[in-house]
Parts: sequence; C-alpha cells; structure tokens
Amino acid sequence: MKKLTKSSTDIVLTGTLAGIAEYLKMDPTILRIIYVVILFLGWGSPIFLYIVLAVLIPSAPRQQRNSFFTEGSFKQEAPRKRKDAEKVDDDSNDDWSDF
Repeated sequence: MKKLTKSSTDIVLTGTLAGIAEYLKMDPTILRIIYVVILFLGWGSPIFLYIVLAVLIPSAPRQQRNSFFTEGSFKQEAPRKRKDAEKVDDDSNDDWSDF
C-alpha cells in the first residue's frame, strides 16, 4: 500500500499537492488547477487547509538532486581560462564629455 507523503521530485511550494496527486495517481498540475479554482471561488479555507496538510503530511525521502555535492565534499572543476581583454582606443575628441 502506498503511503501519503509530500513529493520529493515535483515541488512548487512544499510538495504537498504533488504528493497528494501522486497518492491519487493523477497529474499534479490538474490538482493544482483545482486548488486555485477553489481558492478563487472561496469555498472553505483552502489556504488554512494547505498549511495544515503541509504540516501534517510527512516528507518523502529526499533524492540527491545537487550534482555539486557528493559524499561530503565538493566536486573540483577545472578553472576556466580567462579571456584576454581587448585594448580600447582612447579618443579624447568624442562628444561624450557631457556625461
């Protein structure tokens, strides 16, 4: 039996609506649209309900999404070579002296 948890992959604010959608086997976008419609129509207290659900629904185990952090150390990247600056001609006869 699948357990109701917040989504660890499809997070917009807290992952609550995506977690509910995963549990109900539906598209999270559809559930978000339904939530926004209920929010604008003013049925019940959707903001209060969302906050309560965000607190009560446990988080799913996090998947490692940060590719820079592995096993407690940062990956070492080769330093990039700096571009050489181009010499700028200094024309003192231009009309930009007003600025």
